[in-house]
Amino acid sequence: MGSGVLQLKLSSFCHRRTNNSPELSCHRIRAFTFNAKSTFHCLLEDSQRSKKPLEMAAISHLASADGSDNFTKTSLHKPVKMRHLNGQTFFSTEAYVLDGEVMGVSSDIAQERVGVLLLNLGGPETLHDVQPFLFNLFADPDIIRLPRLFRFLQQPLAQLISILRAPKSKEGYAAIGGGSPLRRITDEQARALRVALEEKNLHANVYVGMRYWHPFTEEAIHQIKKDNITKLVVLPLYPQFSISTSGSSIRVLQSIFREDAYFARLPVSIIESWYQREGYIKSMADLIEKEILSFSEPEEVMIFFSAHGVPLSYVEDAGDPYRDQMEECITLIMDELKSRGIPNNHTLAYQSRVGPVQWLKPYTDEVIVELGQKGVESLLAVPISFVSEHIETLEEIDMEYKHLALQSGIKNWGRVPALGCTSSFISDLADAVIEALPSASAMSSTKDTYRDADMDPVQYAIKMFLGSIIAFILLLSPKLFSSFRNSV
Repeated sequence: MGSGVLQLKLSSFCHRRTNNSPELSCHRIRAFTFNAKSTFHCLLEDSQRSKKPLEMAAISHLASADGSDNFTKTSLHKPVKMRHLNGQTFFSTEAYVLDGEVMGVSSDIAQERVGVLLLNLGGPETLHDVQPFLFNLFADPDIIRLPRLFRFLQQPLAQLISILRAPKSKEGYAAIGGGSPLRRITDEQARALRVALEEKNLHANVYVGMRYWHPFTEEAIHQIKKDNITKLVVLPLYPQFSISTSGSSIRVLQSIFREDAYFARLPVSIIESWYQREGYIKSMADLIEKEILSFSEPEEVMIFFSAHGVPLSYVEDAGDPYRDQMEECITLIMDELKSRGIPNNHTLAYQSRVGPVQWLKPYTDEVIVELGQKGVESLLAVPISFVSEHIETLEEIDMEYKHLALQSGIKNWGRVPALGCTSSFISDLADAVIEALPSASAMSSTKDTYRDADMDPVQYAIKMFLGSIIAFILLLSPKLFSSFRNSV
């Protein structure tokens, strides 16, 4: 029963990918640096640029060790492989690596005041917070994407939806203790990440910025500026990128960077997605393997990946890479499990849909019923979109879907816990931060072209006049209002 995404109209979204290149090595000890363009244009409404490949200049540096174990670097003119990078902002690494493990950071980086900003959704901490939390959620233009003509209706519409959905959402939060544990868990992850970075010889301040509840991203940014951070790594706690999650938070950062001279000059590196990282894949496989072995007949267990859904038009019309990244992520996890002798069948479905539009299919609830009808008796649910426990795992999966599964004939139910502060997972996030630091660069300000048009007095007056008439008809139509209420 997690808060979903209501899709009204989508504008285009720019998604870029890189090509893989052969990997270089020397003596098992290597250091490498990637230089890549890094901008925020991927959130602009520019359909002509959707899915355009990014031109990336990659320069590798090979590190070898002589007999005295001293490192030397030799510049090569070949690209170095970084597997399955997606999104537009890329990161580099100048950390010394031995058998894939980060050994340390360059002396230049060690002298910086480094900050790491963890981005997450946020959640109401009490039942009184539920309605204002929902308002913040639906007031986000990356969640409800209104046509330009109706953008002035964003907040009134969010208020209406939040009021209608609050009673049902409160029931869900009451069932898991009266509020979301997301802030507490994310704070624990931040502390664990800071310790992991210290163990890898990098001192860094780790901040938490929530999109829809305290501590808001803006609060974290204020503290970063107060601490006079000189280099920043932005790490969304969403393994896969979506315009409705990581993309929305990046849009907030874009706005702040454009308006604040300090952040306009601050070197920043953004890790947009990290579902393909070996440490993450192995950590997920570890949890799945442990839960599978708890069944009396492990080989009969169906692995059921349940991902948070998004409206289908996000992917088909706006170029959201979420579905592709999700499917690739599951392939990597299953390959890892097969290498451990766990060849179980698996399937993927999408949960948390809301509203009358079509979402990514298949739907979790429908697939559970179908599996029961097909005679599947043992099901292991894997919440693949989430690295922290919250309402969509604790209430939607653990209560609603478990009840549905047992009703549908599934006799044995299990659920893989979220990664939380699993040591291997946190260590891999620390490696990702260290790898990202050398590519940090000042973000060029990006101009929202539609804002200039909206600020034109004549055009604005026309839009307000026409929009007011249409909005009056829509909001006061009894049949439409009743239909809308039932859909949310």
